[in-house]
Amino acid sequence: MLLPTLTLLLRGVSSDFFPTLLSPVVTDALRVSVLTSGASLGLTVLLGTPAAWLLARRRFFGHALLETLLDLPITLPPVVAGVALLLAFGSRGWLGQGLELAGINLAFSPAAVVLALLFTSAPFYIRAARAGFSAYDPDTEAAARVDGAGERGVFFRVTLPLALPFLLEGLVLAWARSLGEFGATILFAGSLQGQTRTITLAIYSAMESDLKPALVLSAVMVIFAFGLLLLVRLLAGWRR
Repeated sequence: MLLPTLTLLLRGVSSDFFPTLLSPVVTDALRVSVLTSGASLGLTVLLGTPAAWLLARRRFFGHALLETLLDLPITLPPVVAGVALLLAFGSRGWLGQGLELAGINLAFSPAAVVLALLFTSAPFYIRAARAGFSAYDPDTEAAARVDGAGERGVFFRVTLPLALPFLLEGLVLAWARSLGEFGATILFAGSLQGQTRTITLAIYSAMESDLKPALVLSAVMVIFAFGLLLLVRLLAGWRR
């Protein structure tokens, strides 16, 4: 397990590392990945936090079905996720035709990258957030209400701080998953340099022509992945 990683680092971090890192092929891929993964994380927090709270704190008809559907992208092959996104939002998809009439073309655009990353990575955040909202005694919130706090105050001053370590851990996991996404992105968004070509797509493209950008981007991903895993360990220790 260690030998391929060490070999990649030794080949990637060479004398040509910084010149290649500053080349347009690499900088474009880094820029696209940072912007699209950042937008995906923002949507994940905005949409995933209420969903996680609902699943953790409420029981209703269809609860198990909704929970299963939100977890489904974790087990789906990324290529299948890309096909599903095309069928839903492509130019001939269920929603794509209506969006196209309104002048909105999602497929093979930066927005398609964001949707692909959101679809494949958000379940990791929702699972962690759901565990966070279930990890403490609801009587703590009840005590805050008795002391005069409103529902908004209870959520932002009691619920959210108690669940924060779980939310951060889930956010890191979702970010790591989004940065490594390949199959759904290439099917739904394509691989256009400077627009939809993320780090993983740039590595795949560079392997067919120039190996240097592929090695440098791979080394960057290894270093970044190690940093994210270390951060997850630290957050888990903080949570405990």
